[in-house]
Amino acid sequence: MMLLEVKDLTKEYKRNNLFFQAVRHANLNVDAGDFVSIIGRSGSGKSTLLNMITGLLNPSSGNVNIAGKSIQGLSDLDLSHLRNSQIGYVPQGMSLLANLSVLENISLPAFLFKNNNNKHTNGDEIAERSLALLDQTGTSHLAASYPKQLSGGELRRVSIARALINKPALLIADEPTGDLDAETTAGIMDLFRGIARKGTAVLIVTHELDTLDYGNRVYRMDAGVLREEAR
Repeated sequence: MMLLEVKDLTKEYKRNNLFFQAVRHANLNVDAGDFVSIIGRSGSGKSTLLNMITGLLNPSSGNVNIAGKSIQGLSDLDLSHLRNSQIGYVPQGMSLLANLSVLENISLPAFLFKNNNNKHTNGDEIAERSLALLDQTGTSHLAASYPKQLSGGELRRVSIARALINKPALLIADEPTGDLDAETTAGIMDLFRGIARKGTAVLIVTHELDTLDYGNRVYRMDAGVLREEAR
């Protein structure tokens, strides 16, 4: 089952009266259970591509279909609902809410929109699942802490736990192991691989070539152009 279809996606910017394309006619299909990695140098367009896939950035041309539904033209509310119900997203920067505890940050998406994965779930069940995800990411001891008390690596692991709370069909992560040591990186990549084996599609951007063996497909982005690498 195809969960993500990217068709001829382009993002063009204007700088000093000159136009340039950050992403050039990108095409990508991701099926249920796929684990796809995108590599490439900084500035090659990887994060721009992810932001268009998640609907956080509008493309100049092209289209993104998620679970058979085009995201182009959706209202902000519909896009938010789609992201919450279908996508788990781990952005590169800080995304946790400073005034909420770690446990509250992870639980929040489950309360924002009810979907088929959590519509019959009560607060106690959401808290239980949040704690289980904290345990899986090695951060259960941080449940009562606040984001300002966490290291960069701890923030990243909590963000991964939050992205998984609604059991997304598609998990997208931008440099999910960038602040982590080798042992923690291996644990997170094992978690992603296990999720993919259960049917969730996983799409990550990474600079760490050692992690590529966890997935089944690799793409390289260079100057905005996306190409699949031979394995």
